Amino acid sequence: MPTFLDLGLPEALADALAQQGITEPFPIQSATLPDSLAGRDVLGRGRTGSGKTYAFVLPLLARLAASNRKPQAGRPRGLILAPTRELVTQIDAAIAPLAKALGLRTVTVFGGVRPGGQISALRRGVDIVVACPGRLEDHVRERHADLGAVEVTVLDEADHMADLGFLPGVRRLLDATPREGQRLLFSATLDGGVDVLVKRFMRNPVTHSIDSAQSPVATMTHHVLHVSKDARLPVLVDLAAAPGRTLVFTRTKHGAKNLSRQLAAKGVAAVELHGNLSQNARTRNLDAFSSGAATTLVATDIAARGIHVDDVTLVVHADPPVEHKAYLHRSGRTARAGSAGTVVTLMLDAQVRDVRDLTRKAGIQPTVTKVGTGHALLNEIAPGERVFADPATLAKAAPAPQAQGRGQGGRRRSGGGGGAQRRGGSGGGGGQPRRSGGGGGQRRGSGSASSSGRPHSAAAFSGSRRGR
Repeated sequence: MPTFLDLGLPEALADALAQQGITEPFPIQSATLPDSLAGRDVLGRGRTGSGKTYAFVLPLLARLAASNRKPQAGRPRGLILAPTRELVTQIDAAIAPLAKALGLRTVTVFGGVRPGGQISALRRGVDIVVACPGRLEDHVRERHADLGAVEVTVLDEADHMADLGFLPGVRRLLDATPREGQRLLFSATLDGGVDVLVKRFMRNPVTHSIDSAQSPVATMTHHVLHVSKDARLPVLVDLAAAPGRTLVFTRTKHGAKNLSRQLAAKGVAAVELHGNLSQNARTRNLDAFSSGAATTLVATDIAARGIHVDDVTLVVHADPPVEHKAYLHRSGRTARAGSAGTVVTLMLDAQVRDVRDLTRKAGIQPTVTKVGTGHALLNEIAPGERVFADPATLAKAAPAPQAQGRGQGGRRRSGGGGGAQRRGGSGGGGGQPRRSGGGGGQRRGSGSASSSGRPHSAAAFSGSRRGR
C-alpha cells in the first residue's frame, strides 16, 4: 500500500494529515492523487464514504501551496462547489486544519445567513472558497468575488447538483474561471448533466472509478420490513431506541418534522433536518446528532448528501424513496469505508410493488419480513437495551419551530443549496475515513455539540432515562 508521500504529497501536508490521525490513503485517493498532483484534470467516481473529500482537498492544497501566490481581495485561488450547506460546512471542516498548517485561508459561502461576514472575508483575501452555487453567484454578480484568479476548481457531488437543477449556475461560475485552470470533478454517477459538464469544461480528463454508487457494499445488510399502518410508528420507535446512531429518512419536510416529534413524544431523543429549518437550527441539530446528544436524526432526501457522521449503524427508510439512486445515497450514510451497517426499509401493503422495483434497480437483495410490534427480528436488526428519555422533559426542552426565511439575510435561491458561513471543524465531522483502530471507524472527528441554543424536536436530552 503506497503512503501519501509515495503518491507525491508534500511532506508538510502529509505531516498535517498525520496530526489528524490520517496516515494511509484510501483507494480513490491512491488512484487519483498522482494525476491531480501533476495538474491534470481528473474525473473521480466513487460512492459516499469512499474517501472522495480528501481525494480533491489534498491536491488543491498542495498545488496552491506550491504556487505560493498571495490571495488578492475578492480573488480566491481555489474553488470548491458543493450542492448543500451541510456538505460545504463539512468539507471546510476537513480542509481548515490542513490549510492552516500551510498558511492558507478558507471561507465558506452559502445562503440562509447574512452575507456580511462572507463579504468581509472575501475582501480581506482568501485562498479557497467552499461554496454553494447560488450565494456565490450573488457575490460574483455584486462584484464581491472575482473568479478570474482561480487556479483549481473542484465540483463535489456533481450528480446531486444536476438532480437539484443547479447546473445552469454551476456552468456560469465555471465560465468565470480561467480556461487553463485545473478542474477536478467527483461524483457518484457520471450520467446526464454531469457528462455535459465534463465535455464542456474538462480537458482530456483522467477518469478513475472506485466503488461506484451501483457497486454492492459487502458490509451493508438490507432488510425490508412489511408493516401495517398501525405498526409503522411502534416498529420505528423500537429500532430508534436501540443503542447507537440511527438515521431516518422521509420524503417530505413535513414528514420529517412530524416524525421527529412523534419519536420524541415516545421518548426517543430525535432531531430533524430539512430545508424549512433556519440555518442555526440545522447546524444545532446536526451537531446534536454528531455529538451523541441526539441518537436519531430524521432527515429529508436533500440532506442525504450532506451528512457525514461517524458510526451511523442503522439507516431507516421510513418512506421508501421514489428512485433507486436516492435509496443508494441515503443508505450510504452507514457501512462507510469498510464499517458494518444495516439498512431498513419500512413497506406498507400499497408499497410492495414499488419497493420490489426499487431494490431490483438498486442491485440489492434484501431480506423481506412481515413484522409487527415486538417482533423478535427487530432486536436482531438493532440489538441492545431500548433506552427512552422522559417525553415530558423532551417536549419541555424543545424550542418553538423556526422557518427558513429572509430574516436570515440574503435571498433564498434555487441554485445555492442554502446555508451559512462556517470555518473550521464544528459541523459533523466530514473528513478522511480512518484506517487505524479496531472496527474501522468511518471518519475523522464526529463534530462538536452546539455551544448555544437547543436542537429542534428533542433538545437538551438531559431528562431522566429508563430502560424498557
